[in-house]
Amino acid sequence: MSDPNNPKDSKVLDACPHCGEKLSPWQQVLLGVDRALMCKKCWYRIVLDVYGEEDKDQEQSPKPPKE
Repeated sequence: MSDPNNPKDSKVLDACPHCGEKLSPWQQVLLGVDRALMCKKCWYRIVLDVYGEEDKDQEQSPKPPKE
């Protein structure tokens, strides 16, 4: 089972995937909460995919009948 307090299980990045600039701890927190962040060095927009979590929620909710 995955531990949410384990940093290795976290999906938050520790560096920009474009330029490799190390993200500050505060930037990592913002990325974890907002799921989007702009790199201050190369201005690359970092967006985390959360489609897997949303798809599970949609599967569990009943779909309205088609008319």
